Amino acid sequence: MLAAVIHALAGLFAVMNPIGNVPIFLSLTGGSTAAERRATARRAVLASFAILAAFLVLGHFIFELFGITVAAFRVAGGILIFGIASNLLRAQPSHAHTPREEEHAESLARDDVAVTPLATPIIAGPGAIATVMALSGGPHLLVDSSAVFIAMLLVLVGTYVILHYAGSIGERLSTTEMNVITRLMGLLLAVIAVQMAASGLEAMFPAWTHA
Repeated sequence: MLAAVIHALAGLFAVMNPIGNVPIFLSLTGGSTAAERRATARRAVLASFAILAAFLVLGHFIFELFGITVAAFRVAGGILIFGIASNLLRAQPSHAHTPREEEHAESLARDDVAVTPLATPIIAGPGAIATVMALSGGPHLLVDSSAVFIAMLLVLVGTYVILHYAGSIGERLSTTEMNVITRLMGLLLAVIAVQMAASGLEAMFPAWTHA
């Protein structure tokens, strides 16, 4: 159980990359007071929890509804997450969970950016959703889902704390330091993505590993 929690915790923290999202958060809340930023961060984290919890609970039913195997989803999820990781390794934003320029400009004109784009796609984007569904769909459904739920709570609490102090973090960390952290998250995420895809391929083609 503990190993599953740690594995899910590392994967979710890397794919959400809350420290790397600090500049985006500050940009989106540029005209807000400190109290308004904290309120926005709180709403964004609560919305992210609702999104991820929904996919955690409904993931198994979605698989059954569309006839999707967990193995196939892990391969697809691994490919998607590896694409995000490759961008993080180059310290570049991934459009899978970062708004494009036109979306970012549109967001700046909104009164509330907590749900879109902060909650989705920035915090609870496709990569985070894929990670939650893939890791919770193991052979021990209850244990795996519980481990992912605990990890999800811990990462979201950490995300709120980081966004709560985003102003101070933005002042203390230089662009170079932000890029170093982003690249480390990308490396960790790439390893997790490869392992996720490999486990899916092993389940789909067991003869390959036992040949």
